[in-house]
Amino acid sequence: MSQQATRTGGCHCGAVRYEVTIPGGDNDGLGAVIECNCSICQMRGLLLFFVQPDQFKLTAEPAGMQSYLFNKKQIHHVFCPSCGIESFARGITPKGGEMVVVNARSLDDIDVTGLSTKAFDGKKL
Repeated sequence: MSQQATRTGGCHCGAVRYEVTIPGGDNDGLGAVIECNCSICQMRGLLLFFVQPDQFKLTAEPAGMQSYLFNKKQIHHVFCPSCGIESFARGITPKGGEMVVVNARSLDDIDVTGLSTKAFDGKKL
């Protein structure tokens, strides 16, 4: 069984900061990150992985942080009011549980060129 690791990340300007617990191992413990082709993920270039809410902790949250909902309004795309970066999102799983969606590109010291990706056809949802 893999050890777990706590990684840090945040937005471009540093106003949003978080800690996330992920499995250890290859690909920085992320496994294959999701490359979704829905309109927002494609336009923003997001590379996503999912964690349970207890694996994610905001360590810095600026006043005025905003979220954007579209389509089925199940995912709150949270972005920094200063630099506009979406470091994470919060949503509801198809079974009704809570989830946090982390933008792998917002992790500190990540080389995304070494990550495996898995395509997800979000345009059809």
